[in-house]
Amino acid sequence: MSKGKIVLGVLAGAAAGALLGILFAPDKGSNTRKKISKKTKEGIDSIKDKLDDFIDDVSSKFDKMKEDIEDMKDEAEQEKE
Repeated sequence: MSKGKIVLGVLAGAAAGALLGILFAPDKGSNTRKKISKKTKEGIDSIKDKLDDFIDDVSSKFDKMKEDIEDMKDEAEQEKE
């Protein structure tokens, strides 16, 4: 299982748990809706942050791989000479 899927699953589980906790808490409907809205925004922000981190990680690995391939190509060309 990939790291991204695990993180997404954990975040989804936490969001579902928070939502159920809010829904079953004894409070006015308007307060409950505000809480749900706030938690949803926090969850989305958290997912965006995790996704940005994941994209940065993949990009850096891709750049490193590209450099390694260029180095191998240069070495192969030098050996031919």
